[in-house]
Amino acid sequence: MELYCLESDIPVKAQPDPNILYDDRVLQSLLTTEDRFLPQCSYFQRVQKDIHPYMRRMVAGWMHEVCEEEKSNEDVFPLAINYLDRFLAVMPTKKSYLQLLGAVCMFLASKLKDCRPLSAEKLCMYTDNSITPRELLDWELVVLGKLKWNMASVIPNDFIEHIIRRLPLPKDKLVMVRKHTLTFIALCATDDRLAMNPPSMIATGSMGAAICGLQLDHTDQRLSRDNLTDLLAKITNTEMNLILQQSKRPFSKQRT
Repeated sequence: MELYCLESDIPVKAQPDPNILYDDRVLQSLLTTEDRFLPQCSYFQRVQKDIHPYMRRMVAGWMHEVCEEEKSNEDVFPLAINYLDRFLAVMPTKKSYLQLLGAVCMFLASKLKDCRPLSAEKLCMYTDNSITPRELLDWELVVLGKLKWNMASVIPNDFIEHIIRRLPLPKDKLVMVRKHTLTFIALCATDDRLAMNPPSMIATGSMGAAICGLQLDHTDQRLSRDNLTDLLAKITNTEMNLILQQSKRPFSKQRT
């Protein structure tokens, strides 16, 4: 008797749970715990001697390209960057190991967030085989140890649905707003100057940039820049001037 596998290659995602998204306690819990998963210092000045900001930007850009090429879950890249920054904040690292570190961070993040994690062999291929699977697996334990196995980091993506459902957005624009917000969050992740900013601030600024960029205020004055900034500030308890600064940054990066 022959057995036929009828499973689809297309991953099936669970639907959002309204009981979670509409419960203010969940959002408050995220806001309360987010600082625990931030780098504890500006590591270029205090920890790293051999690695410079432009190197971090280069490896972040490479990590984003790999995640895009592999069509990884949208949470994988910002989570991997979180691991990268937290590791560099506690462990002096030679520049020759930076790409290996980036590969390990993607390896770990994809295990946590993707239904089909990236394999060690495939990640080594993306480095032009400059590292081996054995090295990647050995460094996996090093990274886990330095991060004290605290891998369920709060990232900007965790705030997106909570913010969207508390804004007066037209239903036919939700997909576009979400897509643009994720793009801006990814852009922010490549900027080392934002590494110590709370994820909620990154999320609110990216959401503001997305909504303003789509010019949704033309159909609803509640979404004008001033009104929107006030709404976002109340949702995530973020200072209004910080939201304005953050919402402008993705546009400046996109133009460059």
